[in-house]
Amino acid sequence: MLTAMLKKHFLYGLFLFLLPTVLHAAIRLPSLIGNNMVLQQNDSVTIWGWANPSEKITVYTGWDNKTATVTTSRDAKWALKVHTPVAGGPYEIRLKGANEIVLKNILIGEVWLCSGQSNMEYSYYNGIRQIAAELPVCSNNNIRFFNIPKTTAVCPQDNCPGTWEVCDSNSLKPFSAVGYFFGVKLQQSLGVPVGLINASWGGTPAEVWAPEHLVKDQPQLSEAAAKLVPAAWWPHQPGYAYNAMIAPLLSFNIKGVIWYQGEANVKTAATYAPLFTGMIQSWRDAWHKQLPFYYVQIAPFTYEKENESALLREAQTRSSTLSGTGMVVVYDVTDNVKDIHPQDKRTVGNRLANWALGENYGKTGFTWKSPSFKEISIRKNKVTLRFSNVPTSLRINGKVPMALYVAGADKVFYEASAKVEKNALIVWSNKVEKPVSVRYGFSNTAIGNIFSSEGLPVGPFRTDNWPVAQ
Repeated sequence: MLTAMLKKHFLYGLFLFLLPTVLHAAIRLPSLIGNNMVLQQNDSVTIWGWANPSEKITVYTGWDNKTATVTTSRDAKWALKVHTPVAGGPYEIRLKGANEIVLKNILIGEVWLCSGQSNMEYSYYNGIRQIAAELPVCSNNNIRFFNIPKTTAVCPQDNCPGTWEVCDSNSLKPFSAVGYFFGVKLQQSLGVPVGLINASWGGTPAEVWAPEHLVKDQPQLSEAAAKLVPAAWWPHQPGYAYNAMIAPLLSFNIKGVIWYQGEANVKTAATYAPLFTGMIQSWRDAWHKQLPFYYVQIAPFTYEKENESALLREAQTRSSTLSGTGMVVVYDVTDNVKDIHPQDKRTVGNRLANWALGENYGKTGFTWKSPSFKEISIRKNKVTLRFSNVPTSLRINGKVPMALYVAGADKVFYEASAKVEKNALIVWSNKVEKPVSVRYGFSNTAIGNIFSSEGLPVGPFRTDNWPVAQ
Protein backbone atom coordinates (compact mmCIF):
# COMPACT_ATOMS: atom_id res chain seq x y z
CA MET A 1 0.00 0.00 0.00
CA LEU A 2 2.80 2.40 0.96
CA THR A 3 4.68 1.64 -2.25
CA ALA A 4 1.58 2.37 -4.34
CA MET A 5 1.04 5.69 -2.55
CA LEU A 6 4.68 6.70 -3.04
CA LYS A 7 4.45 5.82 -6.72
CA LYS A 8 1.27 7.89 -7.06
CA HIS A 9 2.87 10.93 -5.39
CA PHE A 10 5.98 10.55 -7.51
CA LEU A 11 3.99 10.54 -10.75
CA TYR A 12 1.93 13.53 -9.61
CA GLY A 13 5.09 15.42 -8.75
CA LEU A 14 6.62 14.54 -12.12
CA PHE A 15 3.49 15.86 -13.84
CA LEU A 16 3.73 19.16 -11.93
CA PHE A 17 7.42 19.39 -12.79
CA LEU A 18 6.78 18.88 -16.49
CA LEU A 19 3.63 21.02 -16.66
CA PRO A 20 5.41 24.30 -17.53
CA THR A 21 7.18 22.57 -20.41
CA VAL A 22 3.93 21.02 -21.61
CA LEU A 23 2.10 24.33 -21.51
CA HIS A 24 4.87 26.25 -23.25
CA ALA A 25 5.98 23.88 -26.00
CA ALA A 26 7.32 25.95 -28.88
CA ILE A 27 5.84 26.01 -32.36
CA ARG A 28 8.24 24.36 -34.78
CA LEU A 29 8.21 24.72 -38.55
CA PRO A 30 9.59 22.60 -41.39
CA SER A 31 12.54 24.14 -43.20
CA LEU A 32 10.40 24.86 -46.27
CA ILE A 33 8.21 27.26 -44.27
CA GLY A 34 10.62 30.08 -43.62
CA ASN A 35 11.89 33.54 -44.41
CA ASN A 36 12.33 34.37 -48.11
CA MET A 37 10.06 31.55 -49.30
CA VAL A 38 7.85 31.76 -52.38
CA LEU A 39 4.28 30.49 -52.14
CA GLN A 40 2.25 29.41 -55.16
CA GLN A 41 0.01 32.26 -56.30
CA ASN A 42 -3.78 32.20 -56.61
CA ASP A 43 -4.04 28.90 -54.82
CA SER A 44 -4.61 27.11 -51.55
CA VAL A 45 -1.30 26.47 -49.76
CA THR A 46 -0.56 24.59 -46.57
CA ILE A 47 1.21 26.03 -43.55
CA TRP A 48 2.21 23.26 -41.16
CA GLY A 49 4.45 22.29 -38.29
CA TRP A 50 4.57 20.82 -34.80
CA ALA A 51 3.68 21.96 -31.30
CA ASN A 52 2.28 20.52 -28.10
CA PRO A 53 -0.84 18.35 -28.47
CA SER A 54 -4.05 20.39 -28.15
CA GLU A 55 -2.16 23.67 -28.45
CA LYS A 56 -4.05 26.39 -30.32
CA ILE A 57 -2.04 27.94 -33.16
CA THR A 58 -3.01 31.25 -34.75
CA VAL A 59 -1.66 32.15 -38.20
CA TYR A 60 -1.80 35.70 -39.57
CA THR A 61 -1.21 36.26 -43.30
CA GLY A 62 0.01 39.70 -44.27
CA TRP A 63 -1.36 39.76 -47.82
CA ASP A 64 -4.98 39.78 -46.67
CA ASN A 65 -4.65 40.72 -42.99
CA LYS A 66 -6.59 37.60 -41.99
CA THR A 67 -6.05 35.14 -39.18
CA ALA A 68 -6.79 31.43 -39.03
CA THR A 69 -6.54 29.03 -36.12
CA VAL A 70 -5.80 25.35 -35.78
CA THR A 71 -5.40 22.98 -32.83
CA THR A 72 -2.42 20.65 -32.69
CA SER A 73 -3.29 16.96 -32.93
CA ARG A 74 -2.42 14.27 -30.41
CA ASP A 75 0.57 13.49 -32.65
CA ALA A 76 1.94 17.01 -32.03
CA LYS A 77 1.23 18.00 -35.65
CA TRP A 78 -0.79 20.88 -37.02
CA ALA A 79 -1.60 22.12 -40.52
CA LEU A 80 -3.96 24.61 -42.09
CA LYS A 81 -4.64 25.93 -45.55
CA VAL A 82 -4.55 29.58 -46.51
CA HIS A 83 -5.45 31.21 -49.81
CA THR A 84 -2.83 33.16 -51.69
CA PRO A 85 -3.49 36.18 -53.93
CA VAL A 86 -1.99 37.06 -57.29
CA ALA A 87 1.77 37.36 -57.37
CA GLY A 88 3.33 39.99 -55.17
CA GLY A 89 5.06 40.76 -51.90
CA PRO A 90 7.06 40.92 -49.76
CA TYR A 91 4.69 39.83 -46.98
CA GLU A 92 4.87 38.55 -43.41
CA ILE A 93 3.29 35.53 -41.79
CA ARG A 94 2.94 35.51 -38.00
CA LEU A 95 2.37 32.32 -36.04
CA LYS A 96 1.42 32.42 -32.38
CA GLY A 97 0.94 29.69 -29.82
CA ALA A 98 2.99 29.37 -26.65
CA ASN A 99 5.65 31.24 -28.63
CA GLU A 100 5.52 33.55 -31.63
CA ILE A 101 7.30 33.25 -34.99
CA VAL A 102 7.38 36.00 -37.62
CA LEU A 103 8.28 34.95 -41.16
CA LYS A 104 9.52 37.81 -43.33
CA ASN A 105 10.24 38.68 -46.95
CA ILE A 106 7.73 36.17 -48.34
CA LEU A 107 6.78 36.40 -52.00
CA ILE A 108 3.79 35.02 -53.87
CA GLY A 109 4.52 33.65 -57.34
CA GLU A 110 5.33 30.43 -59.17
CA VAL A 111 7.07 27.46 -57.51
CA TRP A 112 8.84 24.69 -59.44
CA LEU A 113 10.78 21.61 -58.37
CA CYS A 114 14.06 20.82 -60.17
CA SER A 115 15.17 17.19 -59.85
CA GLY A 116 17.25 14.42 -61.40
CA GLN A 117 20.90 13.48 -61.52
CA SER A 118 24.14 15.30 -62.35
CA ASN A 119 23.03 17.27 -65.41
CA MET A 120 20.37 18.86 -63.21
CA GLU A 121 22.70 19.14 -60.21
CA TYR A 122 25.65 20.73 -62.05
CA SER A 123 26.41 24.27 -60.91
CA TYR A 124 29.16 26.88 -60.82
CA TYR A 125 31.13 24.56 -58.54
CA ASN A 126 31.12 21.93 -61.30
CA GLY A 127 32.73 24.31 -63.77
CA ILE A 128 29.64 25.53 -65.66
CA ARG A 129 31.06 28.56 -67.45
CA GLN A 130 27.66 30.07 -68.22
CA ILE A 131 26.99 30.43 -64.49
CA ALA A 132 30.39 32.02 -63.89
CA ALA A 133 29.41 34.64 -66.49
CA GLU A 134 26.07 35.21 -64.71
CA LEU A 135 27.49 35.96 -61.27
CA PRO A 136 28.04 39.72 -61.80
CA VAL A 137 24.46 40.21 -63.06
CA CYS A 138 22.40 37.48 -61.40
CA SER A 139 21.08 39.30 -58.30
CA ASN A 140 17.29 39.18 -58.44
CA ASN A 141 15.02 39.56 -55.42
CA ASN A 142 12.22 37.91 -57.39
CA ILE A 143 14.03 34.58 -57.74
CA ARG A 144 14.45 32.42 -54.63
CA PHE A 145 16.34 29.13 -54.18
CA PHE A 146 15.81 26.20 -51.83
CA ASN A 147 18.67 23.70 -52.12
CA ILE A 148 18.18 20.24 -50.56
CA PRO A 149 21.44 18.50 -49.59
CA LYS A 150 22.01 14.90 -50.62
CA THR A 151 20.13 12.81 -48.07
CA THR A 152 18.63 9.32 -47.88
CA ALA A 153 16.11 7.61 -45.63
CA VAL A 154 14.61 4.13 -45.39
CA CYS A 155 11.10 5.55 -44.88
CA PRO A 156 9.37 8.81 -45.91
CA GLN A 157 10.45 11.87 -43.91
CA ASP A 158 8.40 14.94 -42.99
CA ASN A 159 11.26 17.45 -42.99
CA CYS A 160 14.55 18.10 -44.77
CA PRO A 161 17.50 20.46 -44.30
CA GLY A 162 17.60 23.72 -46.24
CA THR A 163 16.75 27.43 -46.25
CA TRP A 164 15.19 29.77 -48.79
CA GLU A 165 17.71 32.21 -50.23
CA VAL A 166 17.42 35.25 -52.49
CA CYS A 167 19.21 34.82 -55.80
CA ASP A 168 22.60 36.51 -55.78
CA SER A 169 26.18 35.64 -56.67
CA ASN A 170 26.62 33.60 -53.48
CA SER A 171 23.36 31.64 -53.46
CA LEU A 172 23.60 30.90 -57.20
CA LYS A 173 26.99 29.16 -57.00
CA PRO A 174 25.73 25.87 -55.49
CA PHE A 175 22.38 25.90 -57.31
CA SER A 176 21.37 23.93 -60.40
CA ALA A 177 22.45 25.74 -63.58
CA VAL A 178 19.55 24.27 -65.57
CA GLY A 179 17.14 25.24 -62.77
CA TYR A 180 18.50 28.77 -62.65
CA PHE A 181 18.15 29.42 -66.39
CA PHE A 182 14.66 27.89 -66.29
CA GLY A 183 13.72 30.23 -63.45
CA VAL A 184 15.20 33.32 -65.08
CA LYS A 185 13.24 32.70 -68.28
CA LEU A 186 10.01 32.21 -66.31
CA GLN A 187 10.58 35.26 -64.15
CA GLN A 188 11.37 37.53 -67.09
CA SER A 189 8.49 36.22 -69.22
CA LEU A 190 5.82 36.24 -66.51
CA GLY A 191 7.03 39.21 -64.46
CA VAL A 192 6.27 37.39 -61.19
CA PRO A 193 8.42 35.94 -58.39
CA VAL A 194 9.72 32.41 -58.98
CA GLY A 195 10.68 29.90 -56.30
CA LEU A 196 12.95 26.99 -57.28
CA ILE A 197 13.47 23.88 -55.14
CA ASN A 198 16.49 21.80 -56.14
CA ALA A 199 16.44 18.10 -55.22
CA SER A 200 19.05 16.44 -57.43
CA TRP A 201 21.89 13.98 -57.00
CA GLY A 202 24.47 13.06 -59.61
CA GLY A 203 24.65 9.40 -60.59
CA THR A 204 21.28 8.40 -59.17
CA PRO A 205 19.04 5.99 -61.09
CA ALA A 206 15.33 6.76 -61.32
CA GLU A 207 14.55 3.91 -58.92
CA VAL A 208 15.81 5.90 -55.92
CA TRP A 209 13.46 8.80 -56.77
CA ALA A 210 10.37 6.58 -56.96
CA PRO A 211 8.45 5.36 -53.91
CA GLU A 212 9.82 1.97 -52.92
CA HIS A 213 6.50 0.18 -53.41
CA LEU A 214 6.36 1.23 -57.08
CA VAL A 215 9.50 -0.80 -57.76
CA LYS A 216 8.97 -3.65 -55.31
CA ASP A 217 5.38 -4.36 -56.39
CA GLN A 218 6.23 -4.82 -60.08
CA PRO A 219 8.44 -7.85 -60.82
CA GLN A 220 9.96 -6.38 -63.99
CA LEU A 221 10.96 -3.19 -62.18
CA SER A 222 12.23 -5.10 -59.18
CA GLU A 223 14.37 -7.34 -61.39
CA ALA A 224 15.82 -4.33 -63.20
CA ALA A 225 16.57 -2.58 -59.90
CA ALA A 226 18.49 -5.65 -58.76
CA LYS A 227 20.82 -5.16 -61.74
CA LEU A 228 21.87 -1.67 -60.62
CA VAL A 229 25.53 -1.62 -59.71
CA PRO A 230 26.23 -0.09 -56.26
CA ALA A 231 28.63 2.86 -56.23
CA ALA A 232 30.39 4.80 -53.52
CA TRP A 233 28.88 8.16 -54.49
CA TRP A 234 25.11 7.65 -54.71
CA PRO A 235 22.36 5.33 -53.44
CA HIS A 236 20.81 2.61 -55.58
CA GLN A 237 18.09 1.31 -53.25
CA PRO A 238 14.56 2.09 -54.47
CA GLY A 239 12.91 4.95 -52.62
CA TYR A 240 15.94 6.20 -50.70
CA ALA A 241 16.16 9.67 -52.31
CA TYR A 242 12.37 9.93 -52.58
CA ASN A 243 11.98 9.34 -48.84
CA ALA A 244 14.45 12.04 -47.81
CA MET A 245 14.36 14.60 -50.63
CA ILE A 246 10.84 14.42 -52.14
CA ALA A 247 8.51 13.20 -49.38
CA PRO A 248 9.28 16.24 -47.14
CA LEU A 249 8.03 18.53 -49.93
CA LEU A 250 4.62 16.94 -50.41
CA SER A 251 2.69 19.42 -48.26
CA PHE A 252 4.27 22.37 -50.07
CA ASN A 253 2.22 23.47 -53.06
CA ILE A 254 4.26 23.56 -56.28
CA LYS A 255 3.30 24.38 -59.85
CA GLY A 256 5.27 21.62 -61.56
CA VAL A 257 8.50 19.68 -62.03
CA ILE A 258 11.49 19.84 -64.36
CA TRP A 259 13.67 16.74 -64.57
CA TYR A 260 17.02 15.79 -66.11
CA GLN A 261 17.97 12.15 -65.54
CA GLY A 262 18.41 8.85 -67.35
CA GLU A 263 22.14 8.40 -67.80
CA ALA A 264 22.23 6.04 -64.80
CA ASN A 265 19.53 3.83 -66.35
CA VAL A 266 21.00 3.11 -69.78
CA LYS A 267 21.71 -0.49 -68.81
CA THR A 268 18.05 -1.02 -67.83
CA ALA A 269 16.48 0.93 -70.70
CA ALA A 270 13.93 -1.83 -71.35
CA THR A 271 12.08 -1.01 -68.13
CA TYR A 272 12.72 2.73 -67.99
CA ALA A 273 9.43 3.84 -69.57
CA PRO A 274 7.15 2.05 -67.05
CA LEU A 275 9.48 3.05 -64.21
CA PHE A 276 9.63 6.71 -65.24
CA THR A 277 5.94 7.16 -66.02
CA GLY A 278 5.09 5.28 -62.81
CA MET A 279 7.34 7.62 -60.85
CA ILE A 280 5.70 10.69 -62.41
CA GLN A 281 2.24 9.39 -61.56
CA SER A 282 3.28 8.51 -58.01
CA TRP A 283 4.50 12.07 -57.47
CA ARG A 284 1.24 13.41 -58.84
CA ASP A 285 -0.73 11.13 -56.56
CA ALA A 286 1.36 12.20 -53.56
CA TRP A 287 0.83 15.91 -54.31
CA HIS A 288 -2.85 15.30 -55.13
CA LYS A 289 -2.57 17.26 -58.37
CA GLN A 290 -1.77 16.68 -62.04
CA LEU A 291 1.69 18.24 -61.90
CA PRO A 292 3.14 19.37 -65.24
CA PHE A 293 6.34 17.35 -65.70
CA TYR A 294 8.92 18.48 -68.26
CA TYR A 295 12.12 16.55 -68.77
CA VAL A 296 15.31 16.46 -70.81
CA GLN A 297 16.26 13.63 -73.15
CA ILE A 298 19.80 12.52 -72.35
CA ALA A 299 22.57 13.87 -74.58
CA PRO A 300 24.99 11.88 -76.79
CA PHE A 301 27.86 10.24 -74.94
CA THR A 302 30.32 7.38 -75.47
CA TYR A 303 28.61 4.82 -73.27
CA GLU A 304 30.17 1.45 -72.63
CA LYS A 305 27.86 -0.69 -74.78
CA GLU A 306 26.69 0.03 -78.31
CA ASN A 307 23.25 1.69 -78.64
CA GLU A 308 22.35 1.45 -74.95
CA SER A 309 21.64 5.18 -74.66
CA ALA A 310 19.70 5.13 -77.94
CA LEU A 311 17.31 2.68 -76.31
CA LEU A 312 17.07 4.87 -73.21
CA ARG A 313 16.20 7.90 -75.38
CA GLU A 314 13.58 5.78 -77.10
CA ALA A 315 12.09 4.95 -73.70
CA GLN A 316 12.09 8.65 -72.82
CA THR A 317 10.27 9.40 -76.07
CA ARG A 318 7.62 6.79 -75.29
CA SER A 319 7.19 8.32 -71.85
CA SER A 320 6.19 11.64 -73.38
CA THR A 321 2.81 10.17 -74.33
CA LEU A 322 1.84 10.46 -70.65
CA SER A 323 -0.54 13.39 -70.27
CA GLY A 324 0.95 16.61 -68.97
CA THR A 325 4.55 15.73 -69.82
CA GLY A 326 6.95 17.21 -72.34
CA MET A 327 10.42 16.22 -73.51
CA VAL A 328 13.26 18.56 -74.47
CA VAL A 329 15.68 17.26 -77.14
CA VAL A 330 19.28 18.45 -76.63
CA TYR A 331 21.70 16.56 -78.90
CA ASP A 332 22.44 19.85 -80.65
CA VAL A 333 23.93 21.40 -77.48
CA THR A 334 26.49 18.61 -77.10
CA ASP A 335 30.04 19.94 -77.40
CA ASN A 336 31.94 16.75 -76.59
CA VAL A 337 30.54 13.21 -76.78
CA LYS A 338 33.22 12.11 -74.31
CA ASP A 339 31.75 14.43 -71.65
CA ILE A 340 28.44 13.26 -70.20
CA HIS A 341 27.78 16.82 -68.97
CA PRO A 342 27.22 19.28 -71.85
CA GLN A 343 28.26 22.80 -70.86
CA ASP A 344 25.28 24.58 -72.43
CA LYS A 345 22.74 24.66 -69.62
CA ARG A 346 21.13 27.92 -70.74
CA THR A 347 19.58 26.38 -73.85
CA VAL A 348 18.31 23.42 -71.83
CA GLY A 349 16.78 25.65 -69.15
CA ASN A 350 15.20 27.91 -71.75
CA ARG A 351 13.65 24.99 -73.64
CA LEU A 352 12.18 23.62 -70.41
CA ALA A 353 10.83 27.07 -69.57
CA ASN A 354 9.25 27.35 -73.00
CA TRP A 355 7.29 24.15 -72.34
CA ALA A 356 5.92 25.67 -69.14
CA LEU A 357 5.24 29.05 -70.75
CA GLY A 358 3.43 27.49 -73.69
CA GLU A 359 1.52 24.74 -71.92
CA ASN A 360 0.79 26.25 -68.50
CA TYR A 361 0.96 30.02 -68.82
CA GLY A 362 -0.70 30.58 -72.19
CA LYS A 363 2.23 32.33 -73.84
CA THR A 364 2.28 32.34 -77.65
CA GLY A 365 4.49 33.46 -80.50
CA PHE A 366 7.10 30.73 -80.17
CA THR A 367 7.46 26.96 -80.59
CA TRP A 368 8.35 24.67 -77.70
CA LYS A 369 7.80 21.16 -79.04
CA SER A 370 10.50 19.41 -81.04
CA PRO A 371 9.35 17.70 -84.26
CA SER A 372 8.61 14.03 -83.63
CA PHE A 373 8.29 11.14 -86.06
CA LYS A 374 4.65 10.43 -86.95
CA GLU A 375 4.35 8.03 -89.89
CA ILE A 376 6.21 6.32 -92.70
CA SER A 377 5.25 5.48 -96.28
CA ILE A 378 7.39 3.78 -98.91
CA ARG A 379 7.21 4.00 -102.70
CA LYS A 380 9.81 2.20 -104.77
CA ASN A 381 13.21 3.24 -103.37
CA LYS A 382 12.00 6.36 -101.55
CA VAL A 383 10.78 6.65 -97.97
CA THR A 384 8.49 9.49 -96.91
CA LEU A 385 8.58 10.39 -93.24
CA ARG A 386 6.02 12.73 -91.72
CA PHE A 387 6.35 14.53 -88.40
CA SER A 388 4.24 16.15 -85.72
CA ASN A 389 5.02 19.56 -84.24
CA VAL A 390 6.23 21.17 -87.45
CA PRO A 391 4.46 24.56 -87.69
CA THR A 392 5.98 25.51 -91.05
CA SER A 393 8.62 23.14 -92.40
CA LEU A 394 11.70 21.08 -91.65
CA ARG A 395 15.23 22.08 -92.55
CA ILE A 396 18.59 20.32 -92.83
CA ASN A 397 21.44 22.34 -91.33
CA GLY A 398 24.21 21.62 -93.81
CA LYS A 399 24.56 20.06 -97.23
CA VAL A 400 23.73 16.49 -96.20
CA PRO A 401 21.78 14.93 -93.32
CA MET A 402 23.77 13.53 -90.42
CA ALA A 403 22.97 10.46 -88.29
CA LEU A 404 20.29 9.38 -90.83
CA TYR A 405 20.30 5.75 -92.02
CA VAL A 406 18.09 3.51 -94.14
CA ALA A 407 17.92 -0.28 -94.39
CA GLY A 408 16.17 -2.92 -96.42
CA ALA A 409 14.80 -6.26 -95.29
CA ASP A 410 18.35 -7.47 -94.64
CA LYS A 411 18.53 -4.99 -91.71
CA VAL A 412 21.83 -3.55 -92.91
CA PHE A 413 21.83 0.23 -92.50
CA TYR A 414 23.48 2.70 -94.87
CA GLU A 415 23.93 6.44 -94.69
CA ALA A 416 20.92 8.08 -96.28
CA SER A 417 20.29 11.08 -98.47
CA ALA A 418 17.28 13.27 -97.79
CA LYS A 419 15.34 16.29 -98.94
CA VAL A 420 12.68 18.32 -97.18
CA GLU A 421 9.11 18.76 -98.40
CA LYS A 422 7.46 21.04 -95.83
CA ASN A 423 6.78 18.82 -92.79
CA ALA A 424 7.97 15.66 -94.54
CA LEU A 425 11.38 14.17 -95.16
CA ILE A 426 12.08 12.15 -98.32
CA VAL A 427 14.82 9.58 -97.59
CA TRP A 428 16.75 7.19 -99.84
CA SER A 429 20.08 5.46 -100.41
CA ASN A 430 21.49 4.23 -103.67
CA LYS A 431 22.63 1.15 -101.77
CA VAL A 432 19.10 0.19 -100.69
CA GLU A 433 16.82 -0.75 -103.56
CA LYS A 434 13.82 -1.64 -101.40
CA PRO A 435 13.91 0.36 -98.15
CA VAL A 436 12.09 -0.92 -95.08
CA SER A 437 13.32 1.13 -92.12
CA VAL A 438 14.85 4.51 -91.31
CA ARG A 439 16.78 5.47 -88.18
CA TYR A 440 17.78 8.96 -87.13
CA GLY A 441 20.08 9.82 -84.26
CA PHE A 442 19.82 6.24 -83.09
CA SER A 443 23.18 5.55 -81.45
CA ASN A 444 25.12 6.49 -78.34
CA THR A 445 26.95 9.41 -79.92
CA ALA A 446 24.73 10.50 -82.82
CA ILE A 447 24.37 14.25 -83.35
CA GLY A 448 21.79 15.01 -86.01
CA ASN A 449 21.22 18.16 -88.04
CA ILE A 450 17.52 18.05 -88.94
CA PHE A 451 15.45 20.81 -87.35
CA SER A 452 12.16 22.59 -87.60
CA SER A 453 12.36 25.99 -89.26
CA GLU A 454 11.78 27.38 -85.76
CA GLY A 455 15.13 25.92 -84.67
CA LEU A 456 14.15 22.89 -82.58
CA PRO A 457 15.90 19.56 -83.29
CA VAL A 458 13.94 16.60 -84.61
CA GLY A 459 13.78 13.95 -81.90
CA PRO A 460 15.80 10.74 -82.49
CA PHE A 461 13.68 7.85 -83.77
CA ARG A 462 13.57 4.56 -85.64
CA THR A 463 10.71 3.22 -87.73
CA ASP A 464 11.42 -0.45 -86.96
CA ASN A 465 11.23 -2.62 -83.87
CA TRP A 466 14.07 -4.93 -84.79
CA PRO A 467 16.39 -6.26 -82.06
CA VAL A 468 19.16 -3.73 -81.42
CA ALA A 469 22.80 -4.73 -81.10
CA GLN A 470 24.32 -3.82 -77.73
